[in-house]
Amino acid sequence: MSWSTREIAELAGTSLRAVRHYHEVGLLEEPERRANGYKQYGVPHLVRLLRVKRLVDLGFSLNRIAETVDEDQHPGRALRTLDAELAATIERLQRARLELATLIEQRAPADLPAELTPGEATVLSETDRSLLLVMTRLMDGEQLRTYGALVRGLPAHPVNREFEALSGDAGEHVRQDLVERMVSYLLRLWQDHPGLPGLYTAVAEGKESVRETMGTVLRELYNPAQLNVLHRTYVILDESTRLRAGRNTAERR
Repeated sequence: MSWSTREIAELAGTSLRAVRHYHEVGLLEEPERRANGYKQYGVPHLVRLLRVKRLVDLGFSLNRIAETVDEDQHPGRALRTLDAELAATIERLQRARLELATLIEQRAPADLPAELTPGEATVLSETDRSLLLVMTRLMDGEQLRTYGALVRGLPAHPVNREFEALSGDAGEHVRQDLVERMVSYLLRLWQDHPGLPGLYTAVAEGKESVRETMGTVLRELYNPAQLNVLHRTYVILDESTRLRAGRNTAERR
């Protein structure tokens, strides 16, 4: 007795596409054809296909199946490797479920990690969200948690709205006024969140790739006046931080 491609796929509990793909990658030999050109599969093909499907259902990749399907001995090493991979996958999925539960409960944006879930009073512009998303790839776990504490408790503030609305051709007086108020505002934030200065110095003093990435992102997200205000603000803040650190060192002596 012989079966067509559709029939053997149904018998094995798989799809036509899967059978054809197994032919392409060499896991299943092409059968002989009838006079009318149709393939005729026999029992050896069915047994082989069932073995392949069994390993696929267990989670083996097709490359690993090719290495183990013909082994006569118990594939203990391959099974232990697969078990470790599945354990890692289960752990990752469990973490994902916990994050999903948090996102659903807090009605939080799905594109940001749980550590950076904004608070109810937090107002983030599209530019803020874009920058924040990039920064998640440049910060370590401790920095993410510190920054997350800020984001969750960050209230709306006029200086943020003014910076967002600053036009690219804003005059020097407007820029300087905004710089002074941003410095004052950020200093207060840093007093409440002492770990924040490290986020910016880490970027400024970090790897070349980090600096290049942030430079590219900032130039894309902000206009020339905003970039100028940011630079001047953080130059002042950096100097203030260094002076404060120097005073603290002197006092300890």
